[in-house]
Amino acid sequence: MDEIIAARFEPPKWMGEQVRRNDLLHRLDAALNRRLTLIHAPAGYGKTSLLSQWRARLDAQKKRVSWLTLERDDGDLSRLADHLALLLTGGRAKARTTRRTTDLPASAVLSVLVNALEQATDQHVIVLDDLHRAGDREVMTFLGDLVRLAPPHCHFVFASRDYPVLGQTVLAAEGQVLELDERDLRMSAEEARALLGRDGQSPGREELDQILTRTEGWAIAIQLASMTRNLDPDGIERFAGTGTDLTRYLSEQVLMSLPENLRAVVLRTSLPERVTGELADMLCERDDGWLLLEQLEQAGVFLSAVDGEKSSYRYHQLFAEFLRSRFQRTDRQTYNSLQARLSDWYDERGMVSDSIDHALCAGDTERLALIIEREGGWRLIPLGFQSVLERALIALPESVIAGRPRVALAQVYLSMKQGELGEARVRFDASVRSIEQERASAELRTELRVVGDTLLDYENRPVSLDDLLEREALLRKLPSNDHLVLANISETLGAKYFEGGWLERALQPTLAAREHYQAVDSLYSVLFTRFLEARIKRAQGRLKDASAILSDAATDIAANLGKRSDLAANCAAFQAELLYEEDRLEEAGELLDWCLPHMERSDGWVDVYHAAYSTQARILASKAQFEEAWAVLARAKRVAARRGLNQLELLAEICERDLRLTHGEGVSNIAQTISGFDLDRLADSMMERSPQYRPVSLAAMLLRTKLHLLSDRYEEASADITVLHNWATERGAGRLIVDVNLLSAYSLYKSEKRAESRTAFDEAVGIAMFQDLRRPFIDNRNFVQPCLDETLAAVPEMDKVRHQFIKNIARSVSAVRNTLTVQGLFSEAEAEVLNYLSQGHSNKEIARLIGMSPDTVKYRLKNVFKKIGVNKRRDAMRVAAERGLLSGTAATPEPPGRAQGN
Repeated sequence: MDEIIAARFEPPKWMGEQVRRNDLLHRLDAALNRRLTLIHAPAGYGKTSLLSQWRARLDAQKKRVSWLTLERDDGDLSRLADHLALLLTGGRAKARTTRRTTDLPASAVLSVLVNALEQATDQHVIVLDDLHRAGDREVMTFLGDLVRLAPPHCHFVFASRDYPVLGQTVLAAEGQVLELDERDLRMSAEEARALLGRDGQSPGREELDQILTRTEGWAIAIQLASMTRNLDPDGIERFAGTGTDLTRYLSEQVLMSLPENLRAVVLRTSLPERVTGELADMLCERDDGWLLLEQLEQAGVFLSAVDGEKSSYRYHQLFAEFLRSRFQRTDRQTYNSLQARLSDWYDERGMVSDSIDHALCAGDTERLALIIEREGGWRLIPLGFQSVLERALIALPESVIAGRPRVALAQVYLSMKQGELGEARVRFDASVRSIEQERASAELRTELRVVGDTLLDYENRPVSLDDLLEREALLRKLPSNDHLVLANISETLGAKYFEGGWLERALQPTLAAREHYQAVDSLYSVLFTRFLEARIKRAQGRLKDASAILSDAATDIAANLGKRSDLAANCAAFQAELLYEEDRLEEAGELLDWCLPHMERSDGWVDVYHAAYSTQARILASKAQFEEAWAVLARAKRVAARRGLNQLELLAEICERDLRLTHGEGVSNIAQTISGFDLDRLADSMMERSPQYRPVSLAAMLLRTKLHLLSDRYEEASADITVLHNWATERGAGRLIVDVNLLSAYSLYKSEKRAESRTAFDEAVGIAMFQDLRRPFIDNRNFVQPCLDETLAAVPEMDKVRHQFIKNIARSVSAVRNTLTVQGLFSEAEAEVLNYLSQGHSNKEIARLIGMSPDTVKYRLKNVFKKIGVNKRRDAMRVAAERGLLSGTAATPEPPGRAQGN
């Protein structure tokens, strides 16, 4: 037993190659002129690894370093003194042949050590690793005296799992102490990537983020993950499960190293996510909870204060999961009892989420159902507790759900939010029958009405103006303090008014809903009202207001719900639509690339789906990626079919045909594909007071108007334009007025009504220019070009702002045209002539528009005809459209059975 173990005077040999921790090494270097460095953190945070790297670094610099790894027997002061004497007087070489001989008292050894240190004047670093193994008070006092009395050229480094108390307060006040704790020792993303990528398979950013989130930068956990390569998302979630390397490490190195009485305390206090002194008293049946937590924090058991005031504590999540799992397996009865007690404790304090979670852990379904019912059932979702409610309802038997009306309505509401509208309808109808049979209270019947109206909104079922007026009357009869019911009814009222096109009427209930949600502090639902308000502003043509509203919403979502949450995806879809309107296609595309797949897996409704799918399809089509664009719209139709959203399917059908027409597919070809959904019937429903789907009616009439214009049926086009213009003017739909005026300007131009044409075009410009609304001009370029050319020719008559806006539009339209000089088939001049030909211009008109002589135009047209193998103007237009040779077009797939053009 008296043999000196020479290996204790060296860093451990089993360390192997380690990830360099350069930032921490620089901090250690900078502390060399101080007296003391304390490194304290629980097991596995890389204390020894860091000091080993630093030791090698100092050796390379020819600095004197003495290293001692402490063991349990160093809790005996005389034995520790013996080791220190050997360390500072003989060191590594002498230890190989020396037996323990020192019998001097501690005070005498202290003098020997100080005298030995004074023999040299060069800098000397003394490292004591694993100081927690010798945590005797007498030992700590001895070491504190040694640090204080040693000569100035000495620097002491102590590494420990717990917080060593060495009387260092005075030194700290003098700036002579550097402390590194677990927060400093957490691995950075770069360090974790280096460790995980040792086998050449470096993790991706998302995978790395998951690992760092789960491990909280805990070095041993990341290292074990790198050894097992258990880095898929499911594997990461199971990482702390029973039987894993990490579990064995925690059991052997942490839990079993504690005294038995502390093991029980640690197991019990691990049950809540955050533990306070009061909770510790309740769980451990004692009255010194706060003192107990401070002691545990210092003992190095992965417990740390949540804030500087130490108002609560938390265990490292992997350690907490290990403790709970062990507790449940070894003493299930006590575990369940304490979880039920925690559920009651949180319930009494109105902490719904925690109360439900602990009832779930207790496996007490009756308690769980009672909490949900008492907290309002479906009301938990708009209050932001959807994920909590989801976990609870999964655990409840169907018999328990059916027997409690508010719990049943909660299940209906949850099914809606998950996109399971068929299941929601079946469950709601069952609730209606049950509540009618039981002659339920008026309050419960009102809640049934609220959930039913919300379901109708999600199902996108038609609602007449009379239905909406009836809802307004209901609002006036409800208690003014039932904010959640009033908010839900107001929100659905605003949404339906908006869908019907009553924009001013939609705004008031939307803002009222927000006030009610704010009264109950429901940020989740407040954000939905912001989405709706932004949609209303966009429809009014106030795009900058809409953009500001969504920007504020995105900031709140990121701060409170996460940058990749369901609401973040919804917000991003609406933001992408506005970016597209400003012709900022790349930015819009980046948002849609992540948010659209996310929305397909989560919650959504017609408005947000249509914004996302149609914008994505338009971006792709604008880049001539037509197959991809049609695939996006096919996805929209599949989602519509799966979720029973008939309006979304119709909008996707119309959007596809509108894009085909915009990008060069012939009118006759489009006309053949619209018979399946009766375009005329849908367009004519615009004249109805309350059509089934107003957005579909608008889109259908706009498409039909374009078909009329490209077929030279100007009277029919004018009739539709009049209907659209009158409707948009009456409702204040400024965004629609831009599209309508552009079509109207073209119709009037072709009808030789140039003055009226200029007026219509100028009105569209006047609305768009101050909102930076560019895309309507680009997407309607086949109709815009004549008016654009004529307006630019009248430059002296325009103010500078208008002139600059129109010049920007002209450049954008030209850029679209120049993107398809059709793979070198035509010269730019030939492509320009062909595009003007496709718009119906005569040779003389083309000559005037592009500044050439009629003979030159005729010569270039002959070259075009020759290159595509035709002899007539009409044939040239047909073949150019079929082969995607027109400006801003590319070849589009023909319907089955129809041959491609030559």
